Amino acid sequence: MPNDDILIIGGGHNGLVCACYLAAAGLRVTILERRGVVGGAAVTEEFIPGFRNSTASYTVSLLQRRIIEDLNLHRHGLRILPRPYSNFLPLDGNYLRTGPTLAETQAEFARFSSQDASHLPEYQRMLSGAADFLRPLLLETPVNPFNGVRDMLTGLRLLNRLRKTPACSRADLITLFTNSAGELLESWFETESIRALFGFDAIVGNFASPYSPGTAYVLLHHVLGEVNGRRGEWGHAIGGMGAVTQAMAKEAEARGVRIRLESPVAKVLVEKGRVSGVLLESGESIRATAVVANVHPGLLYLNLIEPSDLEPEFLARMHRYKSGSGSFRMNVALAELPRFCGAPRDDPDLRHLQSGILIAPSLQYMEQAWWDARRLGWSQAPVIEMLIPSTVDDSLAPPGAHVASLFCQHFNPALPDGRSWDTAKEEAADLILNTVDRYAPNFKGSILGRSILTPLDLEREFGLIGGDIFHGALSLDQLYCARPLPGIGQYRGPLRDLYMCGSGTHPGGGVSGAPGYNAAREILRDLG
Repeated sequence: MPNDDILIIGGGHNGLVCACYLAAAGLRVTILERRGVVGGAAVTEEFIPGFRNSTASYTVSLLQRRIIEDLNLHRHGLRILPRPYSNFLPLDGNYLRTGPTLAETQAEFARFSSQDASHLPEYQRMLSGAADFLRPLLLETPVNPFNGVRDMLTGLRLLNRLRKTPACSRADLITLFTNSAGELLESWFETESIRALFGFDAIVGNFASPYSPGTAYVLLHHVLGEVNGRRGEWGHAIGGMGAVTQAMAKEAEARGVRIRLESPVAKVLVEKGRVSGVLLESGESIRATAVVANVHPGLLYLNLIEPSDLEPEFLARMHRYKSGSGSFRMNVALAELPRFCGAPRDDPDLRHLQSGILIAPSLQYMEQAWWDARRLGWSQAPVIEMLIPSTVDDSLAPPGAHVASLFCQHFNPALPDGRSWDTAKEEAADLILNTVDRYAPNFKGSILGRSILTPLDLEREFGLIGGDIFHGALSLDQLYCARPLPGIGQYRGPLRDLYMCGSGTHPGGGVSGAPGYNAAREILRDLG
């Protein structure tokens, strides 16, 4: 007899979400987490004595409201505060910021271009229209056009929904799915800094030039979220991103889910073409009715399953699965807040420091960063987003001190000449700090300590192959029913009783919980 109904490999947020819904249906569920803390890449940890911060994932927007409500996350202590401005872009002797209202953003844009200010409402309408069409799909299982009558009917309903969408919105969707962000933004705005402000979303976690085809969709992916019911916004989780997953873990345990830490899985057991359980690295064998993988598809199919248990053609396609975002993550402890040159004088409360601070003054700057990374290993002038969550959350640092998250692009997962990130990480980190210091000259001198996660570290610590925060590129050939591969885009693996619930499935990366929610629904459907 099986020891469990369901085993979930990986205690990240999607695994926790999936476990909660399965347990609510009366199933016996065990989560097996490799690390000593639950939460995957969404965790809060002390990185130097007295200073805590979100270790990897660092901001909230894509987390689905339905999941927040169903899992009672607010009751378990989750609080999310919206950024006062979405983003703040320091420039040489100037700045640009967005929000919190359309009128305020238009006034900001008018300082640079009256034409760009007048174009902004229609640009936002275009993005909002596309986002409104896609949002319902986030919590739906992708249609498999080759899977029978049920999927054919679902596909017809989807086509009918598309048919009822205005023609201009259908054209916008085609543009957003096929064009580059650079082309899109240059068709809307004339000011380089305004293009850069929006263009950052197209390359964050995406190892590509903003002029690469498909980057317009990555831009759209980042505007699908909301904070406290306000669409398109980003927020700070009080207590760091670990507050999200700790709230999920409390709900999971309340529903009877067993969470086992420091329990790395060595192998998925397969008997006569079906999955029967797992073997832990400790040698312990656990049997189950079904196994759900909340890990990168490459780890699952290339590391945890014997090649002889999979079709050669499937393995060949899995080897070609694209993964590698070239992200470099740092946390720094600060003795004082950074003082940006040209910071707004009408902001005595320093609200610009409570926002996403972007260092990427133009699309050309971003493209050069990508070319540098391809040629030299990392960008010589990195693209950086900095958040200072301690400006709204005094639990993260001692009184008067602060913590800052630095999420940086582009850093090639594979360095040239066989060089290892283990020997290059300090050099790259110094370059990042020097880049910030150029815009805030007191920054480096205020640093009390730092922690560094290179693309290699992200792979080792969190299973993010190539440092890919999305568990695989969000390219057109790896989206929707083709995520991670055509034929297994509905959360079911190629082996019987094997399922997937991680970011390598639809709708992709970010702390959304959607893959876990959708996978649970399909598992329950199969189990009747």
